Amino acid sequence: MSTRSGPHKVLLAFYALFTLAAGARALVQLTTQYDEAPVAYWLSLAAAVTYALGWYAIREASAGRTGFASVMLWIELAGVLTVGTLSIAVERWFPDASVWSDYGIGYGFVPAVLPIAGLLWLRRQKQDTRTNL
Repeated sequence: MSTRSGPHKVLLAFYALFTLAAGARALVQLTTQYDEAPVAYWLSLAAAVTYALGWYAIREASAGRTGFASVMLWIELAGVLTVGTLSIAVERWFPDASVWSDYGIGYGFVPAVLPIAGLLWLRRQKQDTRTNL
């Protein structure tokens, strides 16, 4: 099993991109617009940290160490679903959007799809690992 190519490379690219995008967005908003929507901006920073950890988890899983990825991808999905639902149900908490608001609508729903894609890849990775034993 090669760790130099495959679907995980696409996942790694998306996780790196979203780490930078969410992190930069959050830092700019926290430093220039803090009073407007601090909850949303802190949640965007939490999303950036989650993406960074997701990148690391997928990298490790591509080498056969799947434990952390199993936990991290489920945490990320729970975050997207929780924040997405709260942003719709309690709009006053989100006068400005976070990365995960409305399930990531501002990013073409990629934040909602990314952990699902990661979990599907991870499932396949675990199957391949068992097959090669």
